[in-house]
Amino acid sequence: MNSTLIKNAKVVNEGKVFEGDVLIKGSFIEKIGKNLSVEQKHEIVDAKGRLLIPGAIDDQVHFREPGLTHKGTIYSESRAAVAGGVTSFMEMPNTNPPVFTQALLEDKYQIASQSSLANYSFFMGTSNDNLEEVLRTDLTKVCGLKIFMGSSTGNLLVDDPKTLEAVFSKFPSLIATHCEDEPTIRHNLIEFKEKYGEDCPVSYHPLIRSAESCYKSSSFAVGLAKKHGTRLHILHISTAKETSLFDNSIPLAKKKITAEACIHHLWFNDGDYARLGMNIKWNPAIKTANDQKEIFGALLDDRIDVIATDHAPHTVEEKKNKYFTAPSGGPLVQHSVVAMLEFYKKGKISLEKMVEKMCHNPAILFQIDRRGYIREGYFADLVLIDLNNQWTVSADNILAKCGWSPFEGEKFHSKITDTWVSGHRAYLNGQINEGKSGERLQFLRR
Repeated sequence: MNSTLIKNAKVVNEGKVFEGDVLIKGSFIEKIGKNLSVEQKHEIVDAKGRLLIPGAIDDQVHFREPGLTHKGTIYSESRAAVAGGVTSFMEMPNTNPPVFTQALLEDKYQIASQSSLANYSFFMGTSNDNLEEVLRTDLTKVCGLKIFMGSSTGNLLVDDPKTLEAVFSKFPSLIATHCEDEPTIRHNLIEFKEKYGEDCPVSYHPLIRSAESCYKSSSFAVGLAKKHGTRLHILHISTAKETSLFDNSIPLAKKKITAEACIHHLWFNDGDYARLGMNIKWNPAIKTANDQKEIFGALLDDRIDVIATDHAPHTVEEKKNKYFTAPSGGPLVQHSVVAMLEFYKKGKISLEKMVEKMCHNPAILFQIDRRGYIREGYFADLVLIDLNNQWTVSADNILAKCGWSPFEGEKFHSKITDTWVSGHRAYLNGQINEGKSGERLQFLRR
């Protein structure tokens, strides 16, 4: 059994920062302490001057397999994930075909078991007519249920009130929602298309997919959840007004209604459309600087619980289309941890809070078995970071299959040097070690 001793690291874990050693044995953390004794069988990693954090857990990615593999695959995007310090991901059901049956869900798990370098889980998808399949979900092996309460590809939009009532009242575990009000968006689309034709500027995206559409849908979902006692998790909050829907007066483990903020809504605002165009076209849209500020504030005061990416790659050619045909989404999973470290360096967030939102809280929220912390007996999902290693994002170092990033040209001042996934060093100084696959996440639910 392989043993690795990480020595002299600056460990960030459970609200504390301390210098210490961590011994990995096989897939697990064997011991944490100071001046742990070195044995001949140990591989020694001297981490002096570097941060050691738990691997980040990204609760919202779109890795595009099956059916959309020209954009990305579980293999290609999981490589980007481990290079970015993300050791576990939860992937969405809007692949081709959409994941509306248990058989299709298991097909994705089979692909991941053979090709994913990070640990993985997949959401079950919801349509207007698959409730029976939804209720067959094994909650100990599946992260949750995804509902698109706003338009998406294919027939993923769930807009039948009876279906929503049935799902919210009957599904016994976490429901994750994309919240945008479809009638509001359709009305706005008609209005802007009549005014600008096919040459509508992308800068109007946050007016078309408006703050009103987000709040209307999110507040509706919260109302349903409160009515039925549902465990609701609202993804990618994009407006200041939505932050008022969430509570910070109780511990996360006791919350029934939780929320996620994404890197792009924290980093960009509508002033960036002129520079980045379709490359920051996301749904929900990146909105105003005030929205950006208020989302960050809600993250810090614990109304918003986790940080994720909504990593959603498209090809360069697809993104070159005009506004009405260019797809929404972009690749972020490789750069989420280093982006948050830029906020730390600017004094906007502490290391402890960053680790809480990217590592601890996803584990609590989804009830993940023995991950998200640096604890003895837990899986060794670990990331070493050099806080003083400047580098620039370029086409040469982007690992997402699409080959571009909205961060291209951005200078980061911290660098991921090592990533362990279940005890396997999957990434070391720019090199991927594909000798071991990631593992299927397990959940501590009855």
